[in-house]
Amino acid sequence: MHRRLGSSGLSIAPLGLGTMTWGNGVDRHDAGEHLRAFVDAGCSLVDTAHGYGGGEAETMLGEILRAEVSRDELVIATKAGITRVDGRRRVDVSRRALMDALGASLRRLGTDHVDLWLAHTWSDDAPLGETLSALEWAVASGRARYVGVSNYSAWQTARAYSLLEQSRVPLTVNEVEYSLVCRSPELELADAAVSLGVGLLPWSPLGRGVLTGKYRTGIPSGSRAVSPDFPGFAERFLDERSRRIADAVATAARGLRVQPTEVALAWVRDRPGVTAPIVGARSLTQLRCALSSLQLVLPAEIVDALDEVSTT
Repeated sequence: MHRRLGSSGLSIAPLGLGTMTWGNGVDRHDAGEHLRAFVDAGCSLVDTAHGYGGGEAETMLGEILRAEVSRDELVIATKAGITRVDGRRRVDVSRRALMDALGASLRRLGTDHVDLWLAHTWSDDAPLGETLSALEWAVASGRARYVGVSNYSAWQTARAYSLLEQSRVPLTVNEVEYSLVCRSPELELADAAVSLGVGLLPWSPLGRGVLTGKYRTGIPSGSRAVSPDFPGFAERFLDERSRRIADAVATAARGLRVQPTEVALAWVRDRPGVTAPIVGARSLTQLRCALSSLQLVLPAEIVDALDEVSTT
C-alpha cells in the first residue's frame, strides 16, 4: 500500500491530508478528529504551510501533536514563500524569508524538524540558487529531512534538481495542481518527474471540489465557491467542460457503487509519477470518503473513458 516519496527511502500511504482550511472552516476540535481518523487508516503525510490561515493551520497541528497524536506517527510537510499581507498574496522566496518562515513553522508545530520542506512557489524576484540554498541549509542543519518544491514547471523542476544535486541534496517532490479537470502536469512535468525520481504530490485532486459532483446543478451554500476565505477558488472549473467530466465521474461511481470522490482520487493517485494526492476535508464524512479511495482500483475501461472525456 505504501509508496516511496520520489526516489527517496521514505515511504508513505498514497493519500495525504491537506490543512489549507484549518482555521478557515475547520476548527481545532474537527481538525483533531480528522487527524486521528487519518492516522487510524494507516496514513501519515500531513501537508501544511507557513501561510495557511496566517499560521493558524500549523499552530493547530502543533496543538494536536502535543495532546492527541504522536509526532512519530506523521510525516509532516510544510511550505514557505507565500503569505497574505492585508488580504493580499505576497510571494518571497529569498533565503532570508524562507529561513525565517521555517523557524516560525517549527515553533508553531512544536518540533525541531519537519520531514518535508518545500519552496511554495517559483518567483523571478529571487535567484533560484538563493532559494535552493535555503533548502540545502534546512537539510544540513537537521531542520528538514527532505526538501522539495511546489508549483514548479517541468523546466523549473529539472533546473532545481540539477542545482541541488551538485550539493548532494536530492529534490524529493513537486507539489502541483493535478486532477481530471487540470491535466497540465502531463504535458511535460510528469515525464520529467518520472525520469528524475521526483514524486508528484497533487493538490486539489478533486478539481477544487468540482469532481465531487456538488456543483453539477448549481453552487451550494457553504461551499468554497462562495466562501469569502477562498474567493474565486472553484470559479476556474465551473464551466461546461468540467461539468461533462464531473458527470462522467458520477456515472463511473454509480457503476462501481462508490462515491465520485473515490473515483477522482483513485484516477489521479495511479497516474505516472504520482506518489500521493493531497486532499482537504471540511468534515469527517468527507475525509472518510476520501480514505475509502485507498481500496479502490479503477477498471482499465473506466480509466480509458475518463481519459477520453477529460482530454476533449
